[in-house]
Amino acid sequence: MWLVLLGIFLPSWLAIVGGTYWFFFRWRSPFSLKSMMPKEPLEMDQKKRDKVLKKDFTKERIPNKLDVVIIGSGVGGLTAAACLAKVGKKVLVLEEHDTAGGSTHSFVEKGFEFDTGLHYVGQMHENGLTKVAIDQITEGQLEFDELDQHFNTMHIGQGDDCRKYTLLSGKTEMEAHLKKQFPNDTQAVENFFKLMKLCSKQIPALAALKILPRWLALYMLRSGIADRLLPAHSTLSHTSASWWAGVQTNNKDLQLMFNYLFHGTPPKDSSILINSQLIQHYKRGAYYPKGGASEIPYHISNTIRKYGGEVLVKAPVSRILLNADGAACGVVVRKGQEEVEVRSKMVISNYGVSNTFNRLLPPEIIIKPDIQERVNLLKPGKGCLLTFCGFDGTPEELGLSQATNWFFKDNDMDKMMDYFFSLSKEDAPENIPMMYFTLPSAKDTTAKIRHPGKTSMIMLTMVNSEWFEEWKEQRKRGDDYMAYKMRFANHMFDWACQHFPKLREKLVYQDVSTPLSNYPGAYLGAMYSAENLDRYDPVSMAKNRCDTPVKNLFISGQDVFSSGVAGELHGGLLCASTVLNRNIYAHLHLIKKSLKRAKAKENARLAKKLQ
Repeated sequence: MWLVLLGIFLPSWLAIVGGTYWFFFRWRSPFSLKSMMPKEPLEMDQKKRDKVLKKDFTKERIPNKLDVVIIGSGVGGLTAAACLAKVGKKVLVLEEHDTAGGSTHSFVEKGFEFDTGLHYVGQMHENGLTKVAIDQITEGQLEFDELDQHFNTMHIGQGDDCRKYTLLSGKTEMEAHLKKQFPNDTQAVENFFKLMKLCSKQIPALAALKILPRWLALYMLRSGIADRLLPAHSTLSHTSASWWAGVQTNNKDLQLMFNYLFHGTPPKDSSILINSQLIQHYKRGAYYPKGGASEIPYHISNTIRKYGGEVLVKAPVSRILLNADGAACGVVVRKGQEEVEVRSKMVISNYGVSNTFNRLLPPEIIIKPDIQERVNLLKPGKGCLLTFCGFDGTPEELGLSQATNWFFKDNDMDKMMDYFFSLSKEDAPENIPMMYFTLPSAKDTTAKIRHPGKTSMIMLTMVNSEWFEEWKEQRKRGDDYMAYKMRFANHMFDWACQHFPKLREKLVYQDVSTPLSNYPGAYLGAMYSAENLDRYDPVSMAKNRCDTPVKNLFISGQDVFSSGVAGELHGGLLCASTVLNRNIYAHLHLIKKSLKRAKAKENARLAKKLQ
């Protein structure tokens, strides 16, 4: 009522300012400049780290009077939990695995430390929005190393016909370097970077569709009002990445460079919108957490506990509890042969849309049309197979740098992927068409101290989850499973050795993770969530939101916004905004502006001092 009166008695601009302030700041904010704490030394004692990341679930450790239970400790779940804990909500994060972190967890085997999903991340430059968000949920404790400007190398073709290209970070250097490598296609490169800029400016408006009430977002889209905010989005979201690249140039190598970041679907079935933004993400640099990928869940978990929450592992959720009105009111955790009920006012699932609806809800709820509509909005990408290799030797001794190496047998990704995924289980392992490998040991500046003289390497390719179906229900998978997955690993390793022959003589450890053994939240082993041409349609984005047809049940993580660690982070921020019924991004932007003003003043002061 007072907002109406405000509009009557005050000038319209003042009413708008007052109303905006009331809407955004009438509640406590999870973000504050005061929350930034002095950085503590890197914790290198593994036992102390395990107390944070490997705290087992027991009845006694369940906090009293829970407001929110979060299923899954990936970055999306931890981000939502930290934001909610910082505004006074009592939260509990439950993780099925024996360590927290989801795609950011790491493990040590035979003295080698491996990451599992985070290989580098972009937009961590000073006072960038993603960096500001990370600083807020870790209270300034997480540090990142900026990688060398040359952060990716692409090897296209085989044998004597192999062509090598490199990708540089940098606001102007990335485009200039690509033009230098493709001097006959400079206009195509210019068009691609114009597209990247156009799409990046529209991403915030796209995110806003998920925060607005569903009816309002859909009304704005269907009435044409949203076209003013997203003038090119409706077209670009439906534009195949392959089609767009083909229009710009006949050079198949350059087409691949536009679409090389494979994330579960062929470029023909992927939107140019997301493909362009995956490259835009690294324009201001590629970064890696100082101390390794597990630093991310380590520091966010500390924040959650600081504000009265908890993160517990070995806590597989078997189902979501619903009350008599059909609203989510907690979860059931399997503890050996026992089932433990954990009651809460709300439930957030970071377990993926398909897993959440198809595995955790009662059958009579799953079959409802509105539930099925949500499930059908997302199609899972292909599964992932990872090979973990350990070498006695430093990256320099192996002839390797920080750059991630990408390998393609041909420059037509659509043709390669279609052929490969059409193969039988028996024919697939020796016909891998593409892969990449990355070295956490080279990217983390503390690795030489923590694991001297050793190099860890992760090789990744896409696979059909159906190829591993026969072993799905086996608790102890036998020699046939080991032999089958090693066929993939051996082919990948041989391919890498063709380019880096020193690898073979220094290899001392190798293991393989398949769609059956990737972290639990990866539906059908699809680590990179679901990507398909229709996913980024504005109407689909408005419908695929954090709130669900089940009252008090919310979704976080990659499935909410986009794949990757940054996508998970924003999925968590969007989820916290939905649960709290306010746009917490507004608070983040104010923090960002305050930091930029402070930096400008400091630069001006230093400049004056030097005069």
